[in-house]
Amino acid sequence: MSMVDVTAKPDAFREAMARGIIKLRRETVKLIESGMVEKGNPAEIAKVAGVLAAKATSQLIPLCHQLPLTSVKVDVNIIDESTVEVISIVRTRAQTGVEMEALTATSIALLTIWDMVKAYEKDELGQYPYTSIEGIRILKKEKAMSN
Repeated sequence: MSMVDVTAKPDAFREAMARGIIKLRRETVKLIESGMVEKGNPAEIAKVAGVLAAKATSQLIPLCHQLPLTSVKVDVNIIDESTVEVISIVRTRAQTGVEMEALTATSIALLTIWDMVKAYEKDELGQYPYTSIEGIRILKKEKAMSN
C-alpha cells in the first residue's frame, strides 16, 4: 500500500466541482431562510467548515496527496422547500487533481448544516426520519497544462 507516485508528473492547473444536497423538514428550511436557527447561520458556518475541510483532506484520507490549494469556494443554496444544496469548487496548480478536496468540502459542509439544525429535525423518539444527505458527486473536473 502506498500513495500514487506523481514525482514525474508536471504541475498543471486543476479544478474540481462537487455537489451534494441535504433533505430537511420544510419547517427547518424556513428557519434557515428566516435566520432563526438557534446555533447561528448554517449556510455561513457550512461555507467555513467546507473550506477548512478541503484544506485538511490529506489528513482525513490516508493515501491522498497534500496539495497547495489556490482557491476553495463553497456555496450553500436553498433549492426548494425541503432541500439545501452545497457546491464546492477547489483549484490548485499541482501534479494531481483536487476531486477529493472538493468532495470533502461538500461532505463536511453538508454535515455542518445537519449538526446546526438537528434539534429541529428529530422526531418524538429522537430519530431523523426526514433528514438525509444525498447525491454527493463530482460535477466537473478540469486539467490545463502550462504553456
